[in-house]
Amino acid sequence: MIRFAIAIIAGLVLGGIVHLVTVLVLPRIAGQDAYARLAPLTQVNAVTQLPEITPDNAPLPLLDPAFAMAVCRYDLSKGPIKLAVPVSQAYTAVSFYTRNEVAYYAINDRSAGRKVIELDLMTAEQHAELPEDEDVTSADRLIIDSPTATGLILMKALASEPGLMPQARAALKAATCKSQSDAAAKSS
Repeated sequence: MIRFAIAIIAGLVLGGIVHLVTVLVLPRIAGQDAYARLAPLTQVNAVTQLPEITPDNAPLPLLDPAFAMAVCRYDLSKGPIKLAVPVSQAYTAVSFYTRNEVAYYAINDRSAGRKVIELDLMTAEQHAELPEDEDVTSADRLIIDSPTATGLILMKALASEPGLMPQARAALKAATCKSQSDAAAKSS
């Protein structure tokens, strides 16, 4: 009886260890993660609108068809990027993910409190190199530190009824995700 109980306990512990290792390792070795699925559809440091979500053409699983969606696949190795997302009529949200699909920041139109969600995305090293400017306060400039140099920014605009989908898509079409070095070169 004791041997049987020890065998059951050992089996449960071994099963728990295998389950935990699988859950932690699988996202790192999966070949068809969100970044890999969106890479052929998107350009680096540019906003790409996703097609309307239907069961036949969803680029990612479990997307809500009531939202118009756009993606910016970013690479901060050449410098920070500036993101600007106009707010739609109903609801707008922006979520930030690392290359390995770890969510690290999110903001919506309610918390932004403006007609456009504007922010600078950079690595912690790039943030440390910024000059201390006393004229620019943290309320004037939202800076997000990315834990990795590459990742995804997912922008969503709600169409509260099907007839409002063109307005939601138009709001995301005006979104920009540009390298600050590119923006500085164009303004010169």
